Amino acid sequence: MAAGTKTHWKQLTNPNYIGAYSLAEGQDLEVQILKVTKEMVKGEGGKQDECTIATLKDQKPLILNKTNCKTIAKLFETPYIEEWAGKKITLFKSVTKLKGEDVECLRIRDKKPPQSKAILNQSNPNWEKAIKAVKSGAFTIESLKLKYEISDEIKEIILNEALKVDEAV
Repeated sequence: MAAGTKTHWKQLTNPNYIGAYSLAEGQDLEVQILKVTKEMVKGEGGKQDECTIATLKDQKPLILNKTNCKTIAKLFETPYIEEWAGKKITLFKSVTKLKGEDVECLRIRDKKPPQSKAILNQSNPNWEKAIKAVKSGAFTIESLKLKYEISDEIKEIILNEALKVDEAV
């Protein structure tokens, strides 16, 4: 049986959260944080603890311990969990001591993976600023593309808006 098709026993005991058992040996997993919150988590034996939880895009949530929180804070130069939303991190399998025993754990690499650009569209809070910047000549579409993902359709809307003449009321 191939390693990728085997089931780690811990996947059966806590299937609601991602853990070291979710990664194959030597595998890294790049994930994007959607939000970080405090939640009650039911552990083994039904014991409940309040934990820091990172909701991840297209993955199970990750329970963040102090070590991983410190790594994220250092990576993105902010201790504020609200500012971690949208950031990408890389998870890897490691080993730590727990009650004198070696146990597998997930850790976060201390290097940022490539961060995706924000999408520029009408719902972006900087939409009006971008239109004004192109209209004034302070920015071009190409200079905006250095910071934002811009679809061809949005590019046309920006150019059309920038070309409009302000009407006096």
